[in-house]
Amino acid sequence: MPEGSTTVREDAWTMGRRAVVALGTACVLALAVAACGEDSAGGADEIKLGVLAPLSGPSSSAFAAYPDGVEARLAAYKEDGGKCADKTFTLVEGDDQSTPQGAVTAAQKLVQRDRVYAVLEGSPAFYGAAPFMTTTGKKIPVFGAGFDGAKQWKDTTNNLLPASIVPEYEKTFTTHGEYFKSQGGTKIAGVSYDNPAGRGGMEYSLRSAVAAGLQRGYVNTTVPVGSTDVGAIVLGIIESRSDVVTLTLNPDTSFAVVAGLRQAGYQPKAILTATGYGADLLESAPAVQAGQGVSFSTGWAPVELKTPGALRLSKALKDHAGSESGIPSFAQSLGWLTADLLLHGLDLAGCDATQEKLLSTVRNDKTWTAGGLFALPRDFTTTSADKLCLYFLKLTGKAFVPDQKASPLCGSVVRS
Repeated sequence: MPEGSTTVREDAWTMGRRAVVALGTACVLALAVAACGEDSAGGADEIKLGVLAPLSGPSSSAFAAYPDGVEARLAAYKEDGGKCADKTFTLVEGDDQSTPQGAVTAAQKLVQRDRVYAVLEGSPAFYGAAPFMTTTGKKIPVFGAGFDGAKQWKDTTNNLLPASIVPEYEKTFTTHGEYFKSQGGTKIAGVSYDNPAGRGGMEYSLRSAVAAGLQRGYVNTTVPVGSTDVGAIVLGIIESRSDVVTLTLNPDTSFAVVAGLRQAGYQPKAILTATGYGADLLESAPAVQAGQGVSFSTGWAPVELKTPGALRLSKALKDHAGSESGIPSFAQSLGWLTADLLLHGLDLAGCDATQEKLLSTVRNDKTWTAGGLFALPRDFTTTSADKLCLYFLKLTGKAFVPDQKASPLCGSVVRS
């Protein structure tokens, strides 16, 4: 942790050896949990936050860096003199072990044992914990990624606050279809992991492509998380003669598909993967080689566009997360966004706000743009949107190059 930081990170395996350093007054957790923010920031120096993410298991390769994004945002907030910068933010980790049941166990620990003030989550398995968090844990604000497919994200009366736009899988937006059509696509193949987020995201993309005039080709929604056994998938894409491909897979599986297609001498006009944009890809020579020409999408402005918000994120990652390039991974971006939403809420509700006040304040807000990272401000009074804005980039050489015609590309709802 950088010198002078007011963020303390508690490892999940060393909970019995806590020492929280506060600015001004020390708070001894073992004796004064209630005074240190069980139900509110309450004037205490410390705000204890639960961080729920896959820190082990197959999803950890893509999401274990989520806490780094959280820490970077909190450190930048301190440096920038945020309204609540004199607070000490203590992070308590909850490892979902890449499974829905693990997500429940981690959530129970954070709520019932650690008694956190709020939860920051970046887990594709959070749908397993959502029923618990919206019942037993309903008083605790959850600032989450919102992409895991849990139906509870659609409810604007509960305690789940999505930092990224909740996918409306039942709707069809023109965004993906316009992109694939711009790449010359005529027939689309889709491959996803066997989970709600993977299946929903892929169908979402396929419907958009069909609405844009593309034919539906090979589809596979049964891929195990982390699998690189893609021979049958590659064969299916080739036999269907699909000329564009959409993948809702982690990079290890996506690039196995890409490599298989190239080894077979089959070159689609475009391959789009929902995750993989980030420095972690650029640091792997095999991944860079495998990913040449692959397109990536993101819901927030990438660093390469050099917007003020993106540059602040980049600098914080260099200063506080050991990033040489300052390009965030998907997980680090989610960590930054969820922490930014929490801080936005505290700025509005007050540094000593109760959990109820913080929750109601954010729930009624319509102004948050994550420092300009989003193309449009978020409206937390609804989970429905009329536009879907995405940024598209292509890996070229050792750099991600934004598509100037799709930075962002904002599509509207396809009316049936």
